[in-house]
Amino acid sequence: MNLAWLEQLMYQLSGWFMAPVLIAISVLFLYCLYALGGFAAQWWLRRGNLIHYQATVNGLNRAAHQLSGYPLIIHFKQYPATTMEQLDVIALKHLEMLRITARIAPMLGLIGTMIPMAPALKSLSDGNVQGISESLIIAFSVVIFGMVIASVSFWIATVKKRWLATELVDLAHLRSLSEGNELVEELTREVA
Repeated sequence: MNLAWLEQLMYQLSGWFMAPVLIAISVLFLYCLYALGGFAAQWWLRRGNLIHYQATVNGLNRAAHQLSGYPLIIHFKQYPATTMEQLDVIALKHLEMLRITARIAPMLGLIGTMIPMAPALKSLSDGNVQGISESLIIAFSVVIFGMVIASVSFWIATVKKRWLATELVDLAHLRSLSEGNELVEELTREVA
């Protein structure tokens, strides 16, 4: 059975994927720069508001406006009825785009590497050294961008995951303090 037509069709179709892959890698690179800037700003805010955060966790601070950089604590202060499960979902939403970027960027880099390899091998068989180098430059550039994007977004996601996990643990503690205070207030009302 001769499948040469299928091979030729797949070769032609694979070439059409190069432009979308390059656009996607470019968009992810811009997003990665944006996320890095946002991460630096959040780190700066967290650093500046650490004293207010610690006071809040210990039940001494009631103001949410002094907690910039701590999204779960702010949310809990604004919506005290939020359950821990809902806070888990909010934490996942904060990490979702970074996690997707960290996983998709290497895949797109690999696709962007493999597509120009076919023309490079064809140029090799034709003895066209310039064609080989042009195809390999594109191939290696795309994979390098994919790996840089994945590395940076994975690092940001990992640190943010630790931050959010710490906030969740501290919120559980804060919630137990507030429930204890409510119990004390209720007992005080009953005694009076």
